[in-house]
Amino acid sequence: QVQLVESGGGLVQTGGSLRLSCAASGSISTFNVMAWYRQAPGKQRELVARIYDSGETDYRDSVKTRFTISRDGAKNTVYLQMGNLKPEDTAVYYCNGRPTRSSSWVRPPNDDSWGQGTRVSVSS
Repeated sequence: QVQLVESGGGLVQTGGSLRLSCAASGSISTFNVMAWYRQAPGKQRELVARIYDSGETDYRDSVKTRFTISRDGAKNTVYLQMGNLKPEDTAVYYCNGRPTRSSSWVRPPNDDSWGQGTRVSVSS
């Protein structure tokens, strides 16, 4: 079972940038999809961005022009480049992946605990 570890979070001012990394313990180069999620205090976890094995990406509307998801198969790492950060981006960020369309996600979607993630705090 592949393990995922996020890093790169921190405290930034409004308008700042951060690059998050999600390192996998095994190969994700052929994974059907990798995704970033976030969970703000008192709110449900939400999808931020996805990248497919085709290279296609999609984003939630609020980050569409500010965030970029990418993957490096050789390094088994997925990135989330975040720019023009806003206070509403404050959250714990997590990644997840699914090997094929019919397989299970590395982290079960219905599981409330996905680990520590990486915390992003944006000050106004």
